Amino acid sequence: MITLGVVVDVPEPYAERIRAARRSWQDPEADIIPPHITLVAPVSIDIDVVPTVEAHLAAVCATAPPFAVHLRGTGTFRPLSPVVFLTVVQGIAGCETLERQIRCGPLAVDLRFPYHPYVTIAAELPPHQLDRAYVDLGDFSARFDVEEVALYELGETGWKRRSAYTLGMSA
Repeated sequence: MITLGVVVDVPEPYAERIRAARRSWQDPEADIIPPHITLVAPVSIDIDVVPTVEAHLAAVCATAPPFAVHLRGTGTFRPLSPVVFLTVVQGIAGCETLERQIRCGPLAVDLRFPYHPYVTIAAELPPHQLDRAYVDLGDFSARFDVEEVALYELGETGWKRRSAYTLGMSA
């Protein structure tokens, strides 16, 4: 078995600002999980299915157009879930469309909650650290174009990028 996740990476210099902030409030996942917008949450699959997953991602991404994302400010799922995140204020439809197209076939998984694009900046931390994350990045703003989707693999030292798929290759 192998654990995979499909994401939109947050590019530099924004990713480093997020990692530095996470380090400042002692988030143990600051350097283990790269800043990203999840399209398909971690899923364990048989290693023999990986080529099918990769072909599926290539086919979906080839027909999906690039789109712009704007992250602005923080939000939280508390008290339901101890998570603080950066809010996607532009690019929601692009993320939702990709998520629907990708989360089928070999990546068909049931969702615990309806899909909602965001960038996690703190999770499962003590309340005072979640409060700090909410305030510290409350003025965060980043604009970037999404031109690819990344496939990550969970290894012994965290998440590692396995491959990337360019959007709109067949357009």
